Amino acid sequence: MEITESQRNQFIQKCLEEGMSLSQVQDQLAQQFQLHVTYMELRLLTAELQVNWEKQDARAMAARAARTPAAAQQPPLPREAPPANGEEQEAWPQEEEESPLPPATPPPAADGADNTPRGTTTVEISKVVRPGASLSGTVKFGSGASGEWYVDAYGRLGFNADEGSSQPDQRDIQEFQAELQKALGY
Repeated sequence: MEITESQRNQFIQKCLEEGMSLSQVQDQLAQQFQLHVTYMELRLLTAELQVNWEKQDARAMAARAARTPAAAQQPPLPREAPPANGEEQEAWPQEEEESPLPPATPPPAADGADNTPRGTTTVEISKVVRPGASLSGTVKFGSGASGEWYVDAYGRLGFNADEGSSQPDQRDIQEFQAELQKALGY
């Protein structure tokens, strides 16, 4: 069956808005229209379409939640952060690291008050950016946890806890976001 460019684009857009992955859309194009496109061609086509990517984001979040049940409790992370020095960084090959900030812990008390004594959260931005990151640095949380944070080329925030360090809690994550914004001048 012959398909026009307009029909193809409408079909791709419909599939993506239904929550299909690009690989699934490739399969559907091949099965229904005998149209074989590479993954890269499909990515370029979708960049030109008016697609509601919320379904894709929801699907990715659900997949992450399935791998880490507590991940569903984690607050959304900022999507983009500009480089610290205002210049674009060179893109480096990246390792597959699916470890954004660790899952949040449940609220401490039924009355909502967190009366545990805490230190202050300190965020430092590294002058030398780690390979594969647009921005990176270190953080010492008020709870005592510490580690290295980074923002990759796609604007995703990641965290690697120091060896022997505990994981940051929900309050730590909120304090980190506020301190990072201050450090970046927002």
